[in-house]
Amino acid sequence: MRRIYDFGRRPAQRNYTVSDLQALKGSGKRLSMCNPKSAIEAQACVDAGIDLLTIGIEVEEARKIAPTHFMGSGMTWAQFGAPDEILSHAIDQMKQGADMYYTLRSHDVVEMLTREGIPVQSQIGLIPTFSHWCGGLRAWGRTADEAMEIYRTLKRMEDVGVFAVEVECVAEEVLRALNEKTSLVTFSLGSGDAGDAVFLFMADICGEDSEEETPPKHAHAFGNLGRLHKQMYEERVAALKAFHGEVTALNFPYKEQSITMDPDEQDKFLEALDKA
Repeated sequence: MRRIYDFGRRPAQRNYTVSDLQALKGSGKRLSMCNPKSAIEAQACVDAGIDLLTIGIEVEEARKIAPTHFMGSGMTWAQFGAPDEILSHAIDQMKQGADMYYTLRSHDVVEMLTREGIPVQSQIGLIPTFSHWCGGLRAWGRTADEAMEIYRTLKRMEDVGVFAVEVECVAEEVLRALNEKTSLVTFSLGSGDAGDAVFLFMADICGEDSEEETPPKHAHAFGNLGRLHKQMYEERVAALKAFHGEVTALNFPYKEQSITMDPDEQDKFLEALDKA
């Protein structure tokens, strides 16, 4: 555990720092990474021993649950317009306790953030937000030309100060070769086992969509929450039907769920009501 001051100038501890993650490159050690989107999911990640978090909840809330985890926050591509809005949000997230900031915005925006000392994570390969540009959701790096394009983009990211990159649905051979030629910490999502960390969505890990006929290639369900969700839905519908039936049959509320007056007080009330 490392002793640090976080970006909000508070003394803290972390399981990994930016420097630690950079030093892990080439060590043969691989870390796990997940994206909790609720307090319950964040607690599950902590209890399960997941190494790195990229969160979908407020940083302050996540920090109460995972005070020592290396934790990324960020923005969606369309969340903010002007660069100064992005910078303000990034500084706020870091002040609250984030350890890195994720953005898909331009190299100019990234450079603006890194000049302020913010560890920035970007993304390469399949970027669903930009899938219009590449003909839809598909794998990347299956040709030598496209693999070299990925390499050049990584080098450009290095130039503007990117610290880490999510590598989504890139050919495994490409990531293995490029990981040795980049200083960027790589988070593999569907790009094989050559990344410095392996990232997988919470829903995929837990089998939230286990009933889906054609899940993404990178998705592997280690659990079957989909079955439980289906069971919970069926139980919910059955309960609602029973409630509706009892209401329309004039049976509910039952006496146990009704509030009654003391008999003497009821008599006094009705007498007073009649006089009124």
